[in-house]
Amino acid sequence: MTPLGPDLLFKTLADPTRRALFERLCREGEQTVGALTARAGVSQPAVSKHLGVLRDAGLVCDRHEGRQTHYRALPGALAPLLDWTSQMAGFWERRFDDLEDLLKRMDQ
Repeated sequence: MTPLGPDLLFKTLADPTRRALFERLCREGEQTVGALTARAGVSQPAVSKHLGVLRDAGLVCDRHEGRQTHYRALPGALAPLLDWTSQMAGFWERRFDDLEDLLKRMDQ
């Protein structure tokens, strides 16, 4: 699987149902489609579709056991988002430092 950039991850996690499913898998660990559907507030076909999108984005993986499919979060797939937010944090910190310097010069 090739590493994906932040665009696909942002697009995938922009949907609140997908984001909730991913967060639940991160917090509670591997779960079946049935268990996820029971608390998702949407139909099983909708949950399956959302899980497919998450899988295609590399955010979850699945394994089959008999008739059930189990899904597990892959939080490491968020690395491109973490890199992007770190870069943006540095950008804004420099901007605020420049603004602070400007305000100090204006006060003198």
